[in-house]
Amino acid sequence: MKAVVFDRYGDVEVLQYREVEKPIAKSDQLLVQVRASSINPVDWKIRQGHLQLLSGFNFPRIVGSDISGVVVEVGREVTKFKPGDQVYTFLNPITGGACAQYCVVSESAASIKPQNITHVQAAAVPIAGLTALQALRDLGDIQAGKKVLINGASGGVGIFAVQIAKAMNAEVTGICSTKNQDFVKNLGADFVLDYAEIDFTKQTQKYDIILDAVGKKTFAECENVLQTEGVYISTLPSFDNLAPMFLSLFMSGKKAKLIVANANNSDLGVLRELIESGKVDPIVDRTYSLEEVAAAHTYSETGRAVGKIAISIEEVISQ
Repeated sequence: MKAVVFDRYGDVEVLQYREVEKPIAKSDQLLVQVRASSINPVDWKIRQGHLQLLSGFNFPRIVGSDISGVVVEVGREVTKFKPGDQVYTFLNPITGGACAQYCVVSESAASIKPQNITHVQAAAVPIAGLTALQALRDLGDIQAGKKVLINGASGGVGIFAVQIAKAMNAEVTGICSTKNQDFVKNLGADFVLDYAEIDFTKQTQKYDIILDAVGKKTFAECENVLQTEGVYISTLPSFDNLAPMFLSLFMSGKKAKLIVANANNSDLGVLRELIESGKVDPIVDRTYSLEEVAAAHTYSETGRAVGKIAISIEEVISQ
């Protein structure tokens, strides 16, 4: 099968589009013909070697995590899926495997794809959508009427966080650049602040939940604009946040938490319902082919994407 792999850490030049062995599903896995994937910052951070303490030196490695595709085989213990089912989920980012014609997926991690969107749109959902959902619901205990601030509201996680928070009837403030203000308003944000003009950490307004979807602000910077029992949630681990995140495990009051998304059938089902009901719309900025994954990484590294960057694998299915 065709895939995009790398044999060592480095810049985009290490990515190669070439033939590799087709994976074999274990007894509790699905073999999925991948129709689309998407790019997340963690993908190119792993490729660059920033997470090599976790990712190790097991090469070659297929890049990518998000997938949407069609089940072609099921293991003997699989009961929830059958060949022909259209599914979506994400693979472990550390091991990768999504930017390929086929991949294997654990039955417990997969879910039926939303029926009202394409595979390209569905592949934009899993990591970013689950990060937003699990951060707001599980770590932030979001409730109707709560004041929620999303830092990085026009990015991959941000677009889902704004829409999910509004679907849960929260009051949403989005932080983004000048050029993306109308876009974030159209997502449903009640208030939109331009980070170049206003530092939200210096405002008098206080929030119940601050989701830093781009990892640009620390808990110390955000603490003054959190309510007494407010929660700060970051998508990126940082040295500055380690102490407050540790203390949050034992102390009441304002808390700092780190979100690490978990792929599971139930939560992907929640996202599917939100999408099929029209409450959440996956926004795809650009779509690249499987052969263009390097260009997609380069664009993602600019930090200028509005929404998600997708990879279409439809054109190589017959190869």
